[in-house]
Amino acid sequence: MVEEQTRMQREQVLGALPSPVSEDLLPAIRKAVCASQRKLVVLDDDPTGCQTVHDLPVLCDWSVDSLATELAGDYPAFYILTNSRGLPLAEARALTLEVAANLAQAAAQTGQDFTVVSRSDSTLRGHFPGEVEALAEGLDDRFHAWILIPFFLEGGRYTVADVHYVDEAGCFVPAGETAFARDTAFGFKASNLRAWVEEKTAGQVVANEVVSISIDDLRCGGVERVSALLNALPRGAVCVVNAAHMRDLEVFSLALLAVEAGGKRFLCRTAASFVPARIGLEPRALLEPTELDLGSGGGLMMVGSHVPKTTAQLEALLAAWPCLALEVDVEQLLEEMGRGREIQRVAGAAEQALKAGQDVVIYTGRLLHTVAGKEANLDISQRVSSGLVAMLRGISTRPRYLVAKGGITSSDLATLGLEVKRALVPGQILPGVPVWNLGPESRFPGLPYIVFPGNVGDKDGLLAIAHKLAGS
Repeated sequence: MVEEQTRMQREQVLGALPSPVSEDLLPAIRKAVCASQRKLVVLDDDPTGCQTVHDLPVLCDWSVDSLATELAGDYPAFYILTNSRGLPLAEARALTLEVAANLAQAAAQTGQDFTVVSRSDSTLRGHFPGEVEALAEGLDDRFHAWILIPFFLEGGRYTVADVHYVDEAGCFVPAGETAFARDTAFGFKASNLRAWVEEKTAGQVVANEVVSISIDDLRCGGVERVSALLNALPRGAVCVVNAAHMRDLEVFSLALLAVEAGGKRFLCRTAASFVPARIGLEPRALLEPTELDLGSGGGLMMVGSHVPKTTAQLEALLAAWPCLALEVDVEQLLEEMGRGREIQRVAGAAEQALKAGQDVVIYTGRLLHTVAGKEANLDISQRVSSGLVAMLRGISTRPRYLVAKGGITSSDLATLGLEVKRALVPGQILPGVPVWNLGPESRFPGLPYIVFPGNVGDKDGLLAIAHKLAGS
């Protein structure tokens, strides 16, 4: 295994690197995307992957007809929300195979070529390699190699010298030393990405066989150097990409497009920052309340995530914001006898408050219920999430807005609680926090639906959204 690294100060790490390239590469990327005539399709394993883009659609339905319509549309890319991170591996694989088959059929119907990105967690949680294997299998193994890029600027996730770091208040903490690495379903030990690949593949791919594209390659060698490295990859290789600045992703994206123009295809497993670089999307300012279809009455927040960052944000919100705070008794949700009563209690109280114009925060108790076994813990998460869905379905008053905190929570609330089939992402309300405008088929058409990842934002993130949306 590759030697692990220790905590370091952010300035110490970034200050030792060569400067990022100065040239704006986005126009060249857009030109290459246009020349490729391929649509980018992003399979998102939870709803947070669109946290870096704007003016792109998200599909919660992957029927052949829906995919064909989107492939034939004018957008350079679109997302498919699979929520596969909330499923056991066997179900995640089956779902991915289904999406891949439908994509291939839709492409055949429309004559529109496409390429895919598997978007997953910037803190290395998710079904790897199983989900990527299924996607490759479902698309007839058309890919020359796999590329791993977990860099996520807005969330403070950096990869330097192959080590993936989480920025915690200016301290670069190796990912394997964070709370994310102790995830009950997707835990891991390695912070070095090459060692992480070996760990996750149970030794089928050893660390020394994983190819690395370094910061020096990107910043000193540029597009020419990275193109040569991609062209030299053996078929079936796994390659990790270091990145500490958006220009690093732009250099890589332009090289990737150049090599793909020569006939090779690559399957990228990435965090959220890669997609805007890959399509040459210009950044936009954070959304203002006047840009959203905010109704009258109270706002609604539903918090399911249990990561420490979410708990801190929830505590800060409840300490400072006037609202009806409804704590969900998780033990009652997990028991057949008490489940219905608890759902009715919370939904009824929320309905009355929203009608009266009061803001409401529904949150699960902070005690994390765990059992032995990865799939058993996923089952608990699904039971709790389905309870939150039932509460939302018991609310008939359209809230001013809806904030959903956590990946599984926000996916289930959108697809099952709000019946969303398609949404458009106008942008972000805070860095890394996307807003969906819900489609006409949903229970509350046009509702600003704010997807707040569990592991994003500072301790005042929820409070900042409440303040921002209060005055419009």
